[in-house]
Amino acid sequence: MSSVLLMNQSLCSRDASSLRFGLKPCSPAGGTYQRTRRWTSPEAAVTLNHHLPMRSLEIKNRTSVDDIKSLRLITAIKTPYLPDGRFDLEAYDSLMHMQILGGAEGVIVGGTTGEGHLMSWDEHIMLIGHTVNCFGTSIKVIGNTGSNSTREAVHATEQGFAVGMHAALHINPYYGKTSMQGLVSHFETVLSMGPTIIYNVPSRTGQDIPPPVIHTVSENANMAGVKECVGNDRIKAYVDRGIVIWSGNDDECHDSRWEYGATGVISVTSNLVPGLMHDLMFEGKNSSLNAKLMPLIKWLFCEPNPIGVNTALAQLGVIRPVFRLPYVPLPLAKRIEFVRIVEAIGRENFVGGKDVQVLDDDDFVLISRY
Repeated sequence: MSSVLLMNQSLCSRDASSLRFGLKPCSPAGGTYQRTRRWTSPEAAVTLNHHLPMRSLEIKNRTSVDDIKSLRLITAIKTPYLPDGRFDLEAYDSLMHMQILGGAEGVIVGGTTGEGHLMSWDEHIMLIGHTVNCFGTSIKVIGNTGSNSTREAVHATEQGFAVGMHAALHINPYYGKTSMQGLVSHFETVLSMGPTIIYNVPSRTGQDIPPPVIHTVSENANMAGVKECVGNDRIKAYVDRGIVIWSGNDDECHDSRWEYGATGVISVTSNLVPGLMHDLMFEGKNSSLNAKLMPLIKWLFCEPNPIGVNTALAQLGVIRPVFRLPYVPLPLAKRIEFVRIVEAIGRENFVGGKDVQVLDDDDFVLISRY
């Protein structure tokens, strides 16, 4: 009863506002306040039965889809960490400079290699915005704003374009797989916001994006192309239909580019050797360079990405040896093997200027809470 009296007292006023709340103007009566009838919600608090889009008609993204379609070397950039698990932006900026100097034309921020799945959305959007603000005039910034939840994908993509990313990367909904029409509806929803690359990687999502889905959504004006990991036969079939394709497999990208018509590659290996990967995509067919890089590429993917690239960049001294769990470094034997690979390819071809190190197991920091 006391709480009711307090509420009534707070609403008590001798003006029209009290009437709008369904209350009779309050007046003391024996030292108490009484409600005249059942309280009803003010009109302003009633939930409307229709939904308006959160839309701005101002042009936030002045990058054309054709600008994205022309990119040949896109690096899936690594996200480095401080010992407490926060982003090491100084090391990240250094990596970005190395990519630009090495000839990369675009970066995927917060992708699988960048461990976007281990980030909060606040971290994710902050890193996209930081990359745009610092490097957006020198390189195209493609934010991984995909999700298995269409709602999350829409929200993250709105934010990504609002902070200036040039394009979005979207996977198909993972784990909670959907129907073919569900895939089309999901992609059409996110494509409405700006230039978009669709990423097909069934080994991670558990569901292939079949060609009929790509054929349907490729009619959308914002569809830049597909990062395709199924193989070169699939790539060739898309290219024959005029769809822009980037190889998602570093070990196949040379042939994808020069024999099957792919525009280029979205690469993990270019984190380490951007100049050599640039040559592989720009300088014509080069089987000898491709063969030279193959031991490195195989080493990088001996365990699921990004374990290899995380370990390699730490051994090269360009990032701290800090891992967010569940990722852990490659074992000692593999780290020794990497040193030999660097020597064979030439240290001058790798990012950073320090000597490559094996590193002891105790040198690595594994973070479970951050």
